[in-house]
Amino acid sequence: MKSLFKGSLGLGLLMLFVFPANGNAQFLKKLGKRAEKAAERTIERRVEKETSEKTDQALDSILEPGKKGKQAPPNTPTPPNQTGGQQGNMGNNPSNQGGPGGANTSGPKTIQVYSKFDFVPGDKQIFFDDFGNDFIGDFPSKWNTNAGGEVVTLGDSPQKWLELKSGYNIYYIPDVPELPEEYTIEFDVTGLGLERASSTAHVRVDLSDDGNFKEGANFVQAHIPLCQYTPVGITIENRINNKRLVRSTVKADIRNEILDKAHISIAVNKQRFRLWVNETKYIDVPRLVPTGTVLHTLKFHANNFRDGKEKVFITNLKVAEGGVDLRRKLISEGKVSTNAILFDSGSANLQPQSMGVIRQISQVLQQESGMNLKIVGHTDADGSDENNLALSQKRAEAVKNALVSVYGISADRLTTEGKGESEPIADNNSPDGKAQNRRVEFIKQ
Repeated sequence: MKSLFKGSLGLGLLMLFVFPANGNAQFLKKLGKRAEKAAERTIERRVEKETSEKTDQALDSILEPGKKGKQAPPNTPTPPNQTGGQQGNMGNNPSNQGGPGGANTSGPKTIQVYSKFDFVPGDKQIFFDDFGNDFIGDFPSKWNTNAGGEVVTLGDSPQKWLELKSGYNIYYIPDVPELPEEYTIEFDVTGLGLERASSTAHVRVDLSDDGNFKEGANFVQAHIPLCQYTPVGITIENRINNKRLVRSTVKADIRNEILDKAHISIAVNKQRFRLWVNETKYIDVPRLVPTGTVLHTLKFHANNFRDGKEKVFITNLKVAEGGVDLRRKLISEGKVSTNAILFDSGSANLQPQSMGVIRQISQVLQQESGMNLKIVGHTDADGSDENNLALSQKRAEAVKNALVSVYGISADRLTTEGKGESEPIADNNSPDGKAQNRRVEFIKQ
C-alpha cells in the first residue's frame, strides 16, 4: 500500500510537468489547497534553480571569457591545523612547482621562461627573514604589528610562512633598516580559500615616511590582488605631502600565481618604481617615488578578505641595497659578487628568478668577446665541509650551464670553482648571515 502511494504520487508529479497548461490547471484543482501550494513551491524552486544556472553561465562567460561550461573551482586545501601545519597535498618545497594550490596544470616553469627576466636584486643585503629561527604559532621576532599573526607551515614542507590578519588599519612592519635611495624588495606570497574572495581583497606593500601604524603623509603603495573569480589587476598609488599624484590599475591576471606561490620583486631606483610577479614586469613608473630618502619604512597590509576563511601568507622577505647595473661593474672592476642567484635548498637546482643576474652577465660576455670568466660558488655553513664544497662546485657549474644553454655563451670561455663554506662574509648563525654567504662570484680571467 505504501509503495502504491509513492508510485501514485510520483506519477502525479510527473503528469504535472508533462501535461500542457490546461491539463495542469485541472490537475491542480483536483489536488487540495495544501497539495496545490506544495506543487507551486516545487515549480518555483525548479524555475529558480534553472534561472540561477543560466545566470551563472552568463556570469562565467563575462568573468571567464573563452571558457565553456561551468568551471570547477580551484583546489581548496584544508585549513591550517592547530600546530600551525597544514593537512592535505600542500607542498611548498621550492622544487615542487605545484605549490600550495595543488598541481600546476601548465607544468613547471623552467629557466628558459625567465630568460628575459630583467630584475636584478641589490648586491648588499640589509634584511632577510624566512622565519627559520621562529617557533610555529609565534609572531616572528624580527617584525612588529598592531594586530596579530603567526608563523605556520603548509603541508609537509618545512618552509615557514607568516599568516597576515585582515583589517583597515593593520600593519606588519619588518625590522628593516632605513631604506636607501636605491634598493630591491623580494618576497613570496600565497593564499588559501580565496575562491570567493572579494574583488577588493589584496596584500599591500607600503613604502612610507611613517615608522608606525599609519599611511603617512608621503607613501608609495602597490596592491597585490587576491581575488580569484576575476582578474582585478595591480593598483599603484602614491602621495606626496598628503597629495595624491598617481593612482592607476594595470591589467594583470595573477590568479594562478597567487595560488601557486608568487614571487614578488620590487626595484626602487631613486624615483623609479618597478614591480614583477614571477618573470613578468607589470609596473614601471619613472617618477613615482619622492626624491631623497623620505620613504624610509617598509610595511605590509592585508585587507578585505574574510579572516579565518580566506588566508594569505608571506615568506622569504629580502631587502638589499643597490639593484644597479652589474654589467658596468664587471667591465670596470673585473669582478662582481652576488647573492641574488638562488638555488633550491641543499641542491644545485637553479631557481628561475635568478635569471636576471645571469642575463646581465651574458650581455657582458656577448659585448666583450675577448673576456673569459671564472664562476665561483659559495655556501653557508649548514652541513659538512665536504658536502658544501661539492655543492658549491655543482652550483657554479649550474650557472655556467645556464649561460651556455640559454644565452649561447661558449663553454670554453667559462671555468668554475667551488669554495664551499671556506670564505664567509657574514655570520653563519643567523638566516640573514647565511643568505649573504650563499653567493656566486664572477671573476674576469
